[in-house]
Amino acid sequence: MPTWKLTLEYDGTRYRGWQSQKNTERTVQGALTTAAHELLGADASLGGAGRTDAGVHALAQVSHLKARRNLSEADLVWGLNERLPHDVNVLAAEKAPPAFHARHDAVSRTYLYRISRRRTAFDKRFVWWVRDRLDFSAMRRAAKLFEGRHDFASFCENPEGQDSTVVVVNKSDLLDWEHEIHYRVEASHFLWKMVRRLVGTLVEFGRGNLTDADLRQLLAKRSPQPAKWTAPPSGLFLEKVSY
Repeated sequence: MPTWKLTLEYDGTRYRGWQSQKNTERTVQGALTTAAHELLGADASLGGAGRTDAGVHALAQVSHLKARRNLSEADLVWGLNERLPHDVNVLAAEKAPPAFHARHDAVSRTYLYRISRRRTAFDKRFVWWVRDRLDFSAMRRAAKLFEGRHDFASFCENPEGQDSTVVVVNKSDLLDWEHEIHYRVEASHFLWKMVRRLVGTLVEFGRGNLTDADLRQLLAKRSPQPAKWTAPPSGLFLEKVSY
């Protein structure tokens, strides 16, 4: 069976996340699977590199697709996009080795979070508007404390259900860009709701409610506090998957 590596973008606002579910709720994987079945046949199967949550977007999600029918890469992209809803779009397709797996073969994922400092008429679905004045320097200093190997149990939903809550964060940084603050974080994997809770914690830093010592304590001992600061999904994008 031919195997393709697909790169796609989507607006996650209308979806209950990437992963197909047993109920009838709309998911991105479900929409892509439906399109693949219509184009390639019922035996087409696919998986994704990251299980983005409800309302989370992707600039470059990666999926593996297997099917018996063979098409050119250009015809595959065109055929899928003709059958996909308006808010899911395949950017590229390339032939991959038969054993390629979008999730298992990935070495890192990069997420981008957009915080807006002002009300916006156009980007409400794609930012978190924080009305309070934020101390960017304090937030950037705090973001660097997330880098390295840490136990992120405080930043995970249902840590008891994880094999391990230890994650190695390769990069954690902020960019001051016009009326927005962009937070970019890269790691081999992420825990459920981890990025949104990192962002919420950074915003508390920006508001002046936390210190460096507070953050070190959150990394040293499990706390329920970050759950209260969980940032909304609207500003979160899966930006890159590296192989």
